[in-house]
Amino acid sequence: MLIIKGPQILFFFTLITGVMIAVSSSSWFIMWMGLELNLMSFIPIMSLTGNRYSSESALKYFLIQAMGSATLLMAAPLCFSSPNLSYLIILTSLLLKSGTAPLHFWFPTVMQGIEWPQCLTLMTVQKVAPLSLMSSLTSLSCLVMMTMFSILSSIIGAIGGLNQTFTRKILSYSSINHLGWMIAAILLNEKMWLMYFISYLLISISIVSILHFNQIFHLNQLLSMNFHSKSTKLTLFLSLLSLGGMPPMLGFIPKMMLIQEFIFTNSSLIWLTTLLFSTLLTLFYYLRIAMSSFLLSSKKMSPLTKKSFPKLLLSTTLINLSPMLFPLLITIIY
Repeated sequence: MLIIKGPQILFFFTLITGVMIAVSSSSWFIMWMGLELNLMSFIPIMSLTGNRYSSESALKYFLIQAMGSATLLMAAPLCFSSPNLSYLIILTSLLLKSGTAPLHFWFPTVMQGIEWPQCLTLMTVQKVAPLSLMSSLTSLSCLVMMTMFSILSSIIGAIGGLNQTFTRKILSYSSINHLGWMIAAILLNEKMWLMYFISYLLISISIVSILHFNQIFHLNQLLSMNFHSKSTKLTLFLSLLSLGGMPPMLGFIPKMMLIQEFIFTNSSLIWLTTLLFSTLLTLFYYLRIAMSSFLLSSKKMSPLTKKSFPKLLLSTTLINLSPMLFPLLITIIY
């Protein structure tokens, strides 16, 4: 199963607790404590796996997050003397912690060394606290800096995934690209980034579930592996199209709402054009994976079958083909 098992369940609960503390607190010190609890919970989840590279990835992740935490603490004495500079330093530490480009250098390498369930956690849950804290930084200098990082993340995330053949690195650069959209959503409408994140979470679960069940780590495996059934190929194909924002999939709805928000608020046309162009590039390497799995796979190998897999395929297909879920989601959030 994709769920974390064994003693890691305890660390997963404390990880969620750290996120909740960081998001719900009104004090920067308590927020920092929540981030540290989240960090110290995720390190065992990363390292207690059978992957021989997991310890290396856990060490890299710890060093980067410790650097971000030290930067966050360094900004504390400046809050009274120079608040604008303090907010910029805090924003830099949050951008580093979330893996936003050009501070993304650690993210693909860490993703490459861990298993699929940990990759899913790193791409989704670990970004909630930094993104939530970014929304509380409202100074003009921070808004300008976040705009620049949003543009850079969308471009680097799109270009970086073009020459990759490892599926974990492809999804890591995809996550960086989606971070650009999420930061834009934070700047335009604080509640909209939550809708974007929920849709990204659902689609990522569907993709990672298929890749995890079939233990796919390289594009060549898509060519040599006979999937569980044609429905598996179709589900992966639809999930990747949804992640790229292809209408009428679920991933298209938050992008459409964000484009409307750009138009209503008279935001920068260059910014919007960059986001849309980067999405086209990411859709290209999504299609490369989808075509490899759907059209070019042979019967050389068969993956391990699981009884619960057909139910998983049905649920993920319904998620990606049900953009009608979003009116209910909007009603709940607003």
